[in-house]
Amino acid sequence: MKVVKFGGTSLASGEQVRKVFDIVTSDPDRRIVVVSAPGKRYPNDVKVTDLLIQCAEQYLQYRAQEHGSENELQRMAMPESVAAIVKRYEEIADELKMDAAVISEIEHNLLSILEGDISNEERFFDSVKASGEDSNARLIAAYFQSRGVDATYINPKDAGLIVSDEPGQAQVLPESYDRLYNLREQDGIVIFPGFFGYSENGEVITFSRSGSDITGSILANGVKADLYENFTDVDAVYSVNPFIVSNPKEIKELTYHEMRELSYAGFSVLHDEALIPAFRAGIPVHIRNTNNPDAPGTRILNEREQTNGPVIGIASDSGFCSIYVSKYLMNRELGFGRRLLQILENHHLSYEHTPSGIDDISVILRQNQFSQREEDQIVSRIYEELQADEVKVEKNLSLIMIVGEGMRHNVGTTARASKALAEAGVNIEMINQGSSEVSMMFGVKNKDEKKAVQALYREFFAGVAVL
Repeated sequence: MKVVKFGGTSLASGEQVRKVFDIVTSDPDRRIVVVSAPGKRYPNDVKVTDLLIQCAEQYLQYRAQEHGSENELQRMAMPESVAAIVKRYEEIADELKMDAAVISEIEHNLLSILEGDISNEERFFDSVKASGEDSNARLIAAYFQSRGVDATYINPKDAGLIVSDEPGQAQVLPESYDRLYNLREQDGIVIFPGFFGYSENGEVITFSRSGSDITGSILANGVKADLYENFTDVDAVYSVNPFIVSNPKEIKELTYHEMRELSYAGFSVLHDEALIPAFRAGIPVHIRNTNNPDAPGTRILNEREQTNGPVIGIASDSGFCSIYVSKYLMNRELGFGRRLLQILENHHLSYEHTPSGIDDISVILRQNQFSQREEDQIVSRIYEELQADEVKVEKNLSLIMIVGEGMRHNVGTTARASKALAEAGVNIEMINQGSSEVSMMFGVKNKDEKKAVQALYREFFAGVAVL
């Protein structure tokens, strides 16, 4: 059995849906299909999920103004928001020559959600956002049926996908897996909406954005699939961002750990949380292209042969800052690190890395988490509560990650990387190597990000042109 997930670009138009149909029906092992909401059809297009967020914001404003009856509110809001969303599904259905009944159902369901309880805005937004995937799953199931295929839409609640009550950040609960196993007994093809599950109280709760990848991985684990296929719009995972390096090397195989590190550091092919359920069940993941299904793609496995040298990929991401703290004899002060992180926790901040020395420590965070006012408060608290000698906030940093299982057994990787950056005139603000030795992180100024990535690519994948 294979679980197959299709992303938003794979389902953005009737033409794309036909490709999905052909891919699914070409292999009888493809029994469970996870779908995203329709994505962009062209570069300046708007994703349905973004339209839904705009719709929810607009509808909240209308209802807060208390203009009158619900019918009046509905008439005011519908022309601007709901109609644009329904039209996207309608265009797909028209292109596929489908009956209009499925569009009426989609419109009715969306209006029911919008007219529901708004006392908890987070839950309201989750319900509206989740309708994008849910509506698309209903549409895809109806299309498969219209083509004579035995296909059934299954709602996550009915399947038993129970998640933590954390709107926008749901985590699957362990008992879900046993319940989801029953999907193996479903006749024909299961069409399953991605991106959301239900809390134990029956509330719709979404995963983080692009969470349909997570749904696919959860279902693969639950039904004990032999393979999880994730169809997207690229032929493979590339060793570096193709917008930074021209014609980068395709990666044929990489490990779960390598892909997790690359996804975290900026690779957008797969959600960085999506691998965990598949990894725990030992299920291989295959990244493939909906528009070129014959391409070999990239396989993600527990282990792979180390034939490519120490580095398998290079990723980068911007928008970070560091809080540097220095105090003489810090290493002898019991609980210093805990108290520092407690200050950040009190301000609801999560951190990414904590490179340190004997008398100093840096905490790397995403800088959009806090304002200048909060930054001043944090710095003041560190001085007062920890008696620090120096506290300095460095903004506008990019993190460059080089990743590869081969780094564990290869001597001189750090030296090669540092030399390449020095020769390119890139100053290294910080270095941090994970304890697993599968990744190494370099912090550089945002303005040097592209130059740093290109220099590292030349060093570890010589002979390829950069942009």
